[in-house]
Amino acid sequence: MRPRFGLVSLALLMLACSPTPPAAPTPSPTPLRPTAVPSRTPSPAVRIDYPDKQEALACLSAGGEVHEFRLASDQLSEPMPVRVYTPPCYYEDPGRSYAVLYLIHGQTYAADQWDRLGADEAASRLIAAGEVEPFLIVMPQDSRHFAPPADNAFDDVFLADLIPWVEANYRVLPGREFRSVGGLSRGASWAIHLALNHPDLFGALGGHSPPVFAEEAWKLRGLLDVLVAGDPPRIWLDIGERDQQRILQSVQWFEGLLNERGIPHQWSLFTGDHSEAYWSSHVELYLRWYAAEW
Repeated sequence: MRPRFGLVSLALLMLACSPTPPAAPTPSPTPLRPTAVPSRTPSPAVRIDYPDKQEALACLSAGGEVHEFRLASDQLSEPMPVRVYTPPCYYEDPGRSYAVLYLIHGQTYAADQWDRLGADEAASRLIAAGEVEPFLIVMPQDSRHFAPPADNAFDDVFLADLIPWVEANYRVLPGREFRSVGGLSRGASWAIHLALNHPDLFGALGGHSPPVFAEEAWKLRGLLDVLVAGDPPRIWLDIGERDQQRILQSVQWFEGLLNERGIPHQWSLFTGDHSEAYWSSHVELYLRWYAAEW
């Protein structure tokens, strides 16, 4: 993987990106450390035509990069930690735009979980091999691990601040078909919550070991009825057969609702339990699925 760059200051980041703010208020990324090293600044140029394959191969083999930010929001007392993975050749090919995958960590973990599990390395390998189209990964942090959705602003910040900030500052393709959301454990609960409440925003939903938020179980049938009447996202649910009984029951109940309403989805019951060992062993499989239609 390419060496990770330092954090980007607000002034340099906003200069490098679109000067026109999104419709929603543009949040301010605050460096994690006071001494920030700027990343390379993509210039508004046409897509690069490499003179030979050598330059393109060097670019691909170098891998992607992960940048860390703190995203300020009026809805949070402290900025939200966010990690952004840019694929190989992102800066060498400034005329290209990309699909974006939002991945949410599990309960008591942080924004670095997907990174530690190898999501960035797996994405870089698949992209370099030409097995998937290059895409961005955005990994936000839910710092209020035990707060139910009604008492947690994570989803509001995600929708009102995070997505507009990503789309204002990174070259991403427009449209729900190029925006996916997934998560592990409680992160999967958030992914289900976001995709079902805002089906117009996400083209794919991945729930990996997902307990449904108990506080929202009562309204899931109504949300699924809306999906049936519209254009449901691609859905994949998976869990280990030795997972906690309450989580197994929750996801099986939710999968049963999808079957009742005839909503197409993929359901996988793998060997494993509720652990990082289980998730890390499936990271590449997850990424292949998210990127399959990009």
